[in-house]
Amino acid sequence: MALAPVPALSSSPIEATALPHNLEAEQALLGALLIDNRLVEDVQIKLRPEHFHEALHGRIYTAILRTVDRNLVANPVTLKPLFTADEAMAELGGPAYLGQLAANTAALFGARDFATQIYDLAILRELIRVGRTMVEQATDTSQEIDPQGQIQEAEIALYRVAEQGEVSSGVKDFARAAQLAVEMAERARKSGGSLSGVTTGLTSLNEKMGGLHKSDLIILAGRPGMGKTALATNIAFAAALRAKQDRDAGIPLEQSTGAAVAFFSLEMSADQLATRLLAEESGISGELLRMGKISHDEFLKLARAAQDLEDLPLYIDDTAGLTIAALRTRARRLKRQKQIGMVVVDYLQLLAGSGKGGEANRVQELSEITRGLKMLAKELEVPVIALSQLSRAVESREDKRPQLSDLRESGSIEQDADIVLFVFREEYYHAQKKPEEGSEKFIKWMEKGERIRGRAEVLVAKQRHGATGTVNVLFRKETTKFMDLIEDDYVPEHY
Repeated sequence: MALAPVPALSSSPIEATALPHNLEAEQALLGALLIDNRLVEDVQIKLRPEHFHEALHGRIYTAILRTVDRNLVANPVTLKPLFTADEAMAELGGPAYLGQLAANTAALFGARDFATQIYDLAILRELIRVGRTMVEQATDTSQEIDPQGQIQEAEIALYRVAEQGEVSSGVKDFARAAQLAVEMAERARKSGGSLSGVTTGLTSLNEKMGGLHKSDLIILAGRPGMGKTALATNIAFAAALRAKQDRDAGIPLEQSTGAAVAFFSLEMSADQLATRLLAEESGISGELLRMGKISHDEFLKLARAAQDLEDLPLYIDDTAGLTIAALRTRARRLKRQKQIGMVVVDYLQLLAGSGKGGEANRVQELSEITRGLKMLAKELEVPVIALSQLSRAVESREDKRPQLSDLRESGSIEQDADIVLFVFREEYYHAQKKPEEGSEKFIKWMEKGERIRGRAEVLVAKQRHGATGTVNVLFRKETTKFMDLIEDDYVPEHY
């Protein structure tokens, strides 16, 4: 039986006939679903009503899904009452059109292929819509001319098309959200009860935070010389190394506690970061590496470390002067191309905002940057670690340990962050208090220096998902490596 032609209902400036579509495939798929409702399970995960070119077909598809969801049979008879007043269907002869769809039994053998084609054609139509919007905005000079802003909007639109098939983001019902929560708990259970996110490489920090979680903005702050870049590099390296090891072991990336990492270094060059990583992996002093003062055996050890890490999923962008818009664009591209699962930014005060506020409005610009990083974390569903400088107020206090109030001069950093970490090394400040040699104070100073040598603290000052507190770690200055503190007798003096 030949199906009645479907009238074009689109009012788009581009004629409906010019848009990629296949009405016969839509009719065949709906017919197959009406004949065998079990096929709904195969197609409903990917295919949504808006993917149908003909709006009437989208409404029929919605009616089928709702009917099946109520454990009722969806066929021309049960759907008939839903379309008695549908004007578009009336033009095709009324609800009898449903019977015509179900009469095509041959469509049963290609239902999945029809669904795939309908979806693919919908993506092409969405690309046309995005492209048309880009052209219209670029040619409209009556509004404020902002080419960089238009590029960013286009990048966002294209990313969403690539990831979801449409510009509007999907809404998760509670059942889906609960399923994700259970999966996260299962990952934590399998990892030994402490790691539900991406590993930091430090067992003590993992136990405190449960790892780094999707969509979280983690602010890692400290005064110069505390080692915040070193800690960020250690975390990025540990996550990428675990991802590499799990990949080599055949473990799917979604089940790994590691992640491919995008490291945006606005302060250090890529080769400087690589030197740090090689020093950490080989155990050779980074200073000696830079100066070339290494033996033949150490050079061989360095070469082996470089060979072992040559396919490490760690991607370094050392472009200076990046704007938040450019960073987000590059991160989206790496998400598509390299499936990154973590972003590190060193450091956020070196990022630029939209550039409209000027130097006098730097606080507002930093607020724009932190909001942009939080939006990036949610959009890509990855943890974003942003390093931050602290105000000089720390230096004026007797106790140099940072506080959340030290972030206030930096706009909304504290507000937008899900987790705030401070790095503190008492050894750094202790070295600046050297008294006169030979005095009683000098002896006590030496004794304390021995006690705190190599010790560092990671202060969890804010954590939406858990408790705050202090994690004691070791820091090897020669290789800029943070390690778990094995000894259990070290207690910071202020406790």
